[in-house]
Amino acid sequence: QVQLTESGGGLVQTGDSLTLSCTASGRTFYNRRMAWFRQAPGKERDFVATIVLRGGTTTYADSVQGRFTISMDNAKTTLYLQMNSLKPEDTAVYYCASSDVVQSGRRQAQNYHTWGQGTQVTVSS
Repeated sequence: QVQLTESGGGLVQTGDSLTLSCTASGRTFYNRRMAWFRQAPGKERDFVATIVLRGGTTTYADSVQGRFTISMDNAKTTLYLQMNSLKPEDTAVYYCASSDVVQSGRRQAQNYHTWGQGTQVTVSS
């Protein structure tokens, strides 16, 4: 089974930038789409962004639109989440995930079958 591994989390200040990465146990991504979710303490896992492997179509949560950018390298071995203008409310564990779900289900965590272990992002005020 493919394993996803996130990296790049850390402690930053409000307004700073951070880039998260996700790789798939030494192989290329092959599902329909990849996504980033996040989960703050005591809250549900929330959708952040998703990208379709073929074509590169992206979708963002309203809360991160214009500040975050999801992308993938041309070899489809690494998924990125560029996070700019970070806010304290962005503090969470960030997870990458893969799915074959089509357009309508792309924001729902239950439609993603493979998850990484998460990386902590903490934004101080």
